[in-house]
Amino acid sequence: MFKFKKYKNCNLLFQVYPDQKAMLDTVKQIAYKHLQNSRGSHRWDHTLRVYRLCKRIGTVEGVDMDVLLAAAYLHDIGRSYQDESKGVLCHAEEGVRMAGPIVEKLTFSEAQKNNILHCIRAHRFRGSHNPMTPEARVLFDADKLDAIGAVGVARAFLFAGEVGARLHNAEATVEDTDSYSVEDTGYREFQVKLSKIRDRMLTAEGRKLAEERHVIMVEFFKRFIEEYEGKR
Repeated sequence: MFKFKKYKNCNLLFQVYPDQKAMLDTVKQIAYKHLQNSRGSHRWDHTLRVYRLCKRIGTVEGVDMDVLLAAAYLHDIGRSYQDESKGVLCHAEEGVRMAGPIVEKLTFSEAQKNNILHCIRAHRFRGSHNPMTPEARVLFDADKLDAIGAVGVARAFLFAGEVGARLHNAEATVEDTDSYSVEDTGYREFQVKLSKIRDRMLTAEGRKLAEERHVIMVEFFKRFIEEYEGKR
């Protein structure tokens, strides 16, 4: 029978875990609760897609799956704070702050706990921390893969809608536009970030998966511009 105690930063209960699965299930519940305030482009379904990609890539890469999957669930728990600040706060750094007390309660070694926090801190494309462990590299790739391909295109336009952006900013150059603004369109995101992701993959399996997604995305935006300009 499980023993429970209150966790001070969450309404959920921490338990003395009978096995790793029970522990991971609790992490999942906590992450789910935190992500209820996030916008659609970074809500729980994004975390689940990243989790599934982590399982796929991590199995091939032979990493510590306990560390990786815990980090996958927790990687975006600080996202709502970045969105509320219009990009002033870094959700990776905020996520580490929030995840610290959660991770401390896990029955992992100190090295594993530190690795989970490193994975969270280093997963951001625009972040200043490089993924230094195999687990952090897998999480980085999984998170980036969800930003490209068909899903990535959909998420780019979903995010643009969330910040009130236009459909397209044909007359503006990237250098003259700002994130979290009316000019932060799906095509702008493709120019400044998504088109570069394929070349930033850190694992062999990630690079393999990114190739096809990149082609699909490039073809979409090429067609998008042609239709927008009345050429097709």
